[in-house]
Amino acid sequence: MPRSNYLFTSESVSEGHPDKVCDRISDTVVDAYLAAMPEARLGVETLATTNRIVIAGEVRGPDSVTFDHLTELTRAAVKDIGYEQSGFHWKNNDIAIHLHAQSADIAQGVDSSGNKDEGAGDQGIMFGYASDETPELMPAPIYYAHKILKDLADARKAKQGDAAKLGPDAKSQVTVRYENGRPVGVTQIVLSTQHLDESLDSADVRAIVEPYILAALPQNWVSEETVWHVNPTGKFVIGGPDGDAGLTGRKIIVDTYGGAAPHGGGAFSGKDPTKVDRSAAYAARYLAKNVVAAGLATRATIQLAYAIGVAKPLSIYVDLHGTGQVDEARLEDVLMNALDLSPRGIRTKLGLNKPIYARTSAYGHFGRAPEADGGFSWERTDLADSLKSALA
Repeated sequence: MPRSNYLFTSESVSEGHPDKVCDRISDTVVDAYLAAMPEARLGVETLATTNRIVIAGEVRGPDSVTFDHLTELTRAAVKDIGYEQSGFHWKNNDIAIHLHAQSADIAQGVDSSGNKDEGAGDQGIMFGYASDETPELMPAPIYYAHKILKDLADARKAKQGDAAKLGPDAKSQVTVRYENGRPVGVTQIVLSTQHLDESLDSADVRAIVEPYILAALPQNWVSEETVWHVNPTGKFVIGGPDGDAGLTGRKIIVDTYGGAAPHGGGAFSGKDPTKVDRSAAYAARYLAKNVVAAGLATRATIQLAYAIGVAKPLSIYVDLHGTGQVDEARLEDVLMNALDLSPRGIRTKLGLNKPIYARTSAYGHFGRAPEADGGFSWERTDLADSLKSALA
């Protein structure tokens, strides 16, 4: 029997966290190439440290996307995040770009030819998850950890009162108390945020951020027993890549479900949608969310497995965690027929060959509202009715 009373903790990091700066830059490069050629192929990694950014990887795309253009886009991304400090400034960073042609050995496995459909860009396992804990069908701890940081970032950028004194680099952590399997309150709140005013201490920073945190969390979730840890080390002035080097793809649990569900191990950022690390993880979330939206379960985990160069998934696995209203094996068969799970089928259904990825690089790839231009298309619940009908 699953536990019904327990504590669960998830963390998030802001767009100014060193690793998230790198995710943003890598996905900005992806967007630039997809905007110029929807079938572009990319595997892009970024390293950031004190006043230096290094972009490396492989691409297959048009020559119209020049290194000078990517340099301009990188500076614009860093400026939008908000870095104008002596050790990391959008205008002064030294930017080195080392992108080369995609491996021919990889290309021949992925490309379609003759009777062979386009294959997966790599082998691997991908997981999707959904839970009815929040209206967005996300686990509560990661959802609210993200929301706290996103609300603070919006206030900082809008220069709302004392929030203008905060810097781009921040981390949050939320411990949620569950009773009878449902989230009912918060026992611990951790927030570490960079501040531009060196005179601020932990108490000053808490006075700035507490109203935003209380507004982000459900009413009555914070009580007198809730323990707060705001900037517990004291001063946090030196932040971002000047304080700690960053790399693409080091925050994969933050990007997904905060540890409430398995992760296949592959990062998303910097990859075009032929890479199933990204597209199949989106498809698995899409299916899991529709299963819960259809009322077939209150929790759903879906695993997909792929082999490089092979179009169809090797397997699909469904776990409804004892909350299902339908047989899981039957649901697996229905899901295989509900969506073409080849890389091409996923990209076509979800419209993934578009410049929609830089916006995914912070505050989670899941639990976001679908956007008019196709962003976060995997968050739609348009399969729910057909799934219910197929299982009736």
